[in-house]
Amino acid sequence: MSDSTTKPVTTDKFTEPGGSAVPSNGTGLTPRAEREDFSTRKLSRKRRPVGAYFAVGFLMLMFVFPLLYLVNTALKSPQEYIANPVGIVSSPQWGNFAEAWQRGNFGDYILNTALYTIAGASIGTFIALVMGFPVSRGYIRGGKLWTALFVLVLFLPNALMTQFQLLLRLDLYNTRLGYILMVAVGVGIGPLLFSGFVKSIPKELDEAAALDGIGYWRYLFRFIFPLARPALATIFILQAVWIWNEIILATVLFSNSKLWPIATGLNAFKGTYSNNWTLLAAATLIVATPLIIGYIFIQKYLVNGVVGAVKG
Repeated sequence: MSDSTTKPVTTDKFTEPGGSAVPSNGTGLTPRAEREDFSTRKLSRKRRPVGAYFAVGFLMLMFVFPLLYLVNTALKSPQEYIANPVGIVSSPQWGNFAEAWQRGNFGDYILNTALYTIAGASIGTFIALVMGFPVSRGYIRGGKLWTALFVLVLFLPNALMTQFQLLLRLDLYNTRLGYILMVAVGVGIGPLLFSGFVKSIPKELDEAAALDGIGYWRYLFRFIFPLARPALATIFILQAVWIWNEIILATVLFSNSKLWPIATGLNAFKGTYSNNWTLLAAATLIVATPLIIGYIFIQKYLVNGVVGAVKG
């Protein structure tokens, strides 16, 4: 007779509220509770809002269709467009883009716009940093009044005559510097967004820096600036998009066509080639392409920055 003993197979058990022991299946739930949980999850999947998918698809179609129609028109010949304006292009004319680029002088306009956009958005972002932080923290008097002014600026039209006379007296009319200064302060949403984001940064950090003897400007640029990069990136992007598409200020402040940004150049191109729809579509696509490509790479920073500002 073997000395080895056979150990009984044990099953983990737990006790239900009624007092009966029920074998555990590793999920921490009784078989009945597990079935109910499975049924609930299955029902929730069935209740997914199907209408929301149709709404999103409809909105995407509304935004994408004009772009597709623009591309389709830009690739047509004038004869094909006249014969069938809404039909799909049969013989793509890629030379329309080269012709529009050459006739519209868009190379110089893009360089001008890149300079205005980078310089103006950088200055505007710096202004948002140095104005939004003390207003949000209450380090200057009338913080609520300043916030109200930030909001008010969003609803007021540009004082074009005042800006024109100011630059004329400062001898900055028809200059790149004058235009950059005007577009840099033309977007009032920057300080407002940054003020909202700063509220998400604990104020105890300010107090700890003050106890360590860190000065205000050093603290602002060494500590707040790295923490606020998502918000600052969002502000820079919003201002850059506005400056890239700006046309009214450039029309008033520039009399020299060599200084025009790309939106003003496109407007002049439209006046010259208003009857050539295929060439005009190609020129419009040239102007819009940098923004489309840029948005593909920066959309993550834009969404994160706006969400952070709203939460703050």
